[in-house]
Amino acid sequence: MPRRTATMLASTLMLIALLCAGVFIPVPYSEMSPGPTVNTLGEHDGEPVLQISGRTTYPADGHLNMTTVRVTGADYRMNLVEAVYGWLAHDNKVVPHETLYPDGKTEEQSTQENAEEFSQSQESAKVAALKELDVPVKSWVIVSTVVKGAPSEGKLHAGDVIRAVDGKAVKEPADVAELVTEHKPGEDVVFTIVPATEQAAAEKEKRTPAKTEKVTITTTSSDDAGEKRAVVGISAGTDHTFPFDIDIKLADVGGPSAGLMFALGIYDKLTPGSLTGGTFVAGTGTIDDNGEVGPIGGIEMKTVGARGKGAEYFLTPADNCAAAAKDTPEGLTLVKVKTIDDALGALADIRSGDTADLPRCTVS
Repeated sequence: MPRRTATMLASTLMLIALLCAGVFIPVPYSEMSPGPTVNTLGEHDGEPVLQISGRTTYPADGHLNMTTVRVTGADYRMNLVEAVYGWLAHDNKVVPHETLYPDGKTEEQSTQENAEEFSQSQESAKVAALKELDVPVKSWVIVSTVVKGAPSEGKLHAGDVIRAVDGKAVKEPADVAELVTEHKPGEDVVFTIVPATEQAAAEKEKRTPAKTEKVTITTTSSDDAGEKRAVVGISAGTDHTFPFDIDIKLADVGGPSAGLMFALGIYDKLTPGSLTGGTFVAGTGTIDDNGEVGPIGGIEMKTVGARGKGAEYFLTPADNCAAAAKDTPEGLTLVKVKTIDDALGALADIRSGDTADLPRCTVS
């Protein structure tokens, strides 16, 4: 065989081998891309996203769209060709697999965690919106989760209301850990609780809980490096009772990042007029009970998805501004917000058309 022909054949075989390797050999990366965007003032799958009963509501036009990111599943392994294509694609982002699924987290575990965060974000959105409207909301500290195998397992349960620890009243979730860590590992701590079943019955019957219990738990040592502290193996959270019903109907969405847009949608429906003045506004950001807006992941994908649906303005958490401003889609104005008050102020300017002084995101 002539040397030139042999060289060409060897090169062709090498190219085929490389292509096969690129297609069949998995790489430790995952992909993020723009996901669906949903108008919190509108409908999804044929029913209103926000359903409020027991309180006067008002028509709201325009858009206050929450945004999402689509990610590859935990069990899916990209091949080299897909990873290269993702790196080159403008609207997608390829990241290490462990960024989305740390510590070997399964897709089922990630979905459950996202569902819990989504549920909590809805509660915080309701609280933040009603506080902004000076509508009273009753709140109390509860057991959010119980660690399997911990001293509290079988003694405390998710949903139990924590009234006191060692006879000292509990007002905030942080109070629980503070009071427990006053002990040394191995010492007893006494919780005064309203069992979750009694709390649920009282809420349903619109009465004050009639039953409290004292539960004694022997603390154990934390797994933290350095100085050991006493723990009982629970996380504390906050639950609320609202003076009227607010339901958020949105399936197949997870995570906490829609909190701000849900809060604004609720506020809009409970106040006369339109927050947007008919303008297409989208946004993202976590929100806490006090209306503070926090950062989220995948901001670049969310701005692309929002602009693709027609958004003109994008409410952006202050801590995400620099990243978002590096590659802002043409025609989209990024508005920096730190609180729900900031967002309402920006919407007032957008509604009036006086946008010259909007706090815009810039590259730092």
